[in-house]
Parts: sequence; structure tokens; C-alpha cells
Amino acid sequence: MGNTKLHITVPLLDELENLPQLFENIRAQDAEDFKVFFCVNQPDDWWNDEEKKVVCEANMASMEFIQKHAGFPVVVIDKSSKGKAWMGKQLGVGWARKVVMDAVLEEAGPDDIIITLDGDTTFNKNYFSSILENFRQNPDAVGLSVPYYHPLSGSEAEDRAILRYEIYMRHYAINIWRIANPYHFTALGSAMAVPVSSYKAIGGMTPKRSGEDFYFLQKLVKYGKLLTWNEEKVYPAARFSDRVFFGTGPAMIKGSKGDWDSYPVYHKGLFDQVKETYDAFTELYDSDRDTPIGNYLSEVMNQHNIWAPLRKNSRTVERFRKACTDKIDGLRVLQFLKHNQTERGYKDAECLIEYFENYRPDVLKDLDFLAAGFNFDELSVEHLNEIRNILVKIEEDFQRKHHHE
Repeated sequence: MGNTKLHITVPLLDELENLPQLFENIRAQDAEDFKVFFCVNQPDDWWNDEEKKVVCEANMASMEFIQKHAGFPVVVIDKSSKGKAWMGKQLGVGWARKVVMDAVLEEAGPDDIIITLDGDTTFNKNYFSSILENFRQNPDAVGLSVPYYHPLSGSEAEDRAILRYEIYMRHYAINIWRIANPYHFTALGSAMAVPVSSYKAIGGMTPKRSGEDFYFLQKLVKYGKLLTWNEEKVYPAARFSDRVFFGTGPAMIKGSKGDWDSYPVYHKGLFDQVKETYDAFTELYDSDRDTPIGNYLSEVMNQHNIWAPLRKNSRTVERFRKACTDKIDGLRVLQFLKHNQTERGYKDAECLIEYFENYRPDVLKDLDFLAAGFNFDELSVEHLNEIRNILVKIEEDFQRKHHHE
């Protein structure tokens, strides 16, 4: 990887105010051989909407700002000017990310690396070089899901919402690690990196209107070894935003209104049922048996006898296990968890305490405010941050251990 170039891809929509900080972070990088690709985008019909026209004009100003102030090699893809912006179903961050990542392929070699960012993400000066070094040390890796940490803004409403959302994400990831499930990534569009060869091999980015990062990382897991540890983190901004259909911004908006139903703290026992299903794959090669996720797919999703076709197309038990792992993927696991969490009426606070009591009682002394029956809404920002930071450390322990195995 001696001549490896880095290609940084950034979708931009109404990010003019964040560009000075982003450019400062990019200019400070100690890596040398990189180029930054921007896709400035919004739907074309916004030009005819008085409320949205201001965003279109801000996007035009963003393109002008990039050309004037970059000071590093750039490519600007204009999906914002009247007549060039998104039309029909081609819209959203998923399309923007696909278009900007695909543009890299026109000039990149197979060993080059694509790094994805967002306009409001900050990072330290050795962020790019840390990713390059990570892939150099792990030449068999097909991608990287970068560790993240949301800085607090000082706005109580925003801070409460992002901390609650991050507790949901961290608790989920930790339990996926605990049961040794392969889909142990956290999907953030601003926190991914992939060799060009891998990007091509999995067919690139699927342009979902939201959640494109989740499906992308899931494809990488099915293809090969996805790294989940890096010496440097990214620091995404936490802000109320409805520009995507799900993800951080919409979660914060819903949560600020007291609705966390889509982002629960799942019960530890449900993860154990996921493990029970995975542990049954070898046995299922020879004969059918009930499994928690198999039963769920049959009864709820109307997918009957899912194992038979996988058996038919697998000559060995190893291939069958891989087929099962691809079938019962991160999306199916999430659907199973969400359905059963709702059906059984688990309470988020109780689930969090049960996790700590059963698996990390050592940290409870630092969380003495988590008395039985506590309420997330009654915790201070400081206490929510303490929970977040303990979960960060637990997750990092898993990531580091797996990275060095």
C-alpha cells in the first residue's frame, strides 16, 4: 500500500456554516496524498418552494466557498443548481453518498481508500493517516466502521437527546459484541472507510433515502473482515435534523418529544435468543428445529421453511452456516429485537440496570444514581453523560480485543 491515495467523500446539504471548521480540520491533516470529493445536493423542486429556496441558495454559496477557500485538491459534484439537482426518486443522502463515492472510481486505484465524512463532523489532525495505517496493518480488511463520539453542544435539549440516543446505540453494540455476533458495527455515514477494491466488489453504495450506511456496512460484513477499531475517532455533530428519514437527527427530534419507542434499550435476554439461533446453525444443516428468529420469521414475517433452500444450496456445513449468517443478518436481528421488545413491554431503564447487574456489576458503584425504578427523563445531563462514557469504555474494550485477536 505504498502508493495508496486517500479519497475523502462528503455529501453536503445546507452546510455552509460548518465548512470553515471542516476545512480547518482537513487542512490540519498530517496525511499528504488525499483529495476531497463534495456532492452539494438537494431536490430540484426546492427551487420553486419559497421556504426551501433559501437552502438552494446556501448550497450555491457552499460550492463557491469550496472553490475559493479549499487550499487542498477538490472535486465538486453539482447536484444543487437548477436543472442539475435531484429529480424524481433520486434524492437524499443515500444518493449523494453513492454519487460522490462512485466519482472516486473514475480516478482511483484498487488499493486506494475512500473515507466518508459529513459536513458537520470534526476529527483530529492524524485522522486520515490513522485510517491509512489501520489498513496497512490489516491488509485483509474489507472496510472500517470508525469509532465515534458525539460532543455535547451545551444546549440541554440537544444534549439530552443525543446522550439518550447514544446510550441506545452503545447498549445495542455492546450486547451484539457480548454474544459474538458478526454484525457488531455502528452505522454512521460520517464514520466509514473502504478500499476501492472492496467498494467495487460489493457493488458500491445502495442509494437508500436513509440508512444507506447500515446497508453498506452490512454488505461489507457479508463480504469479509470489517474493522471496528481505529486509533482515532470521529466527532459527529448532534443536532435536531429532519433531512433524513431515520438516524441521529430524526431520533433526537422524536426523543425530545418523549418518544423513544424506535430506539429502545433492548432486553439482554433477546440478544441471548439471537445467539441461540446462531448457535443452532450447525444442527440445522441436518434437520429442522425451532429457533427464536426462525420462529419469528415464520410467524411474523410470513417466511416459512427458510432453512431448506439454504441447505439445498450448501454443499458443506461451513457454507450453510455462512448462508444462515447472511440470511439472519443485522437487519433481521434488529427487526427481531424491536418486535419482541414491544411485544413483551420491556422498560428501557429496567433493561439497562439488568445489563449492568448481570454483566458489569463492577461499574454500578459509579452509577449509584441508577436506583431501581429510575426514569431517564429525570436524570441530569451529567448523569446521562456518565452512563454514555461508561458504555463507551465497555464498547472500546470489545473493539480493541477483537482488533488484536
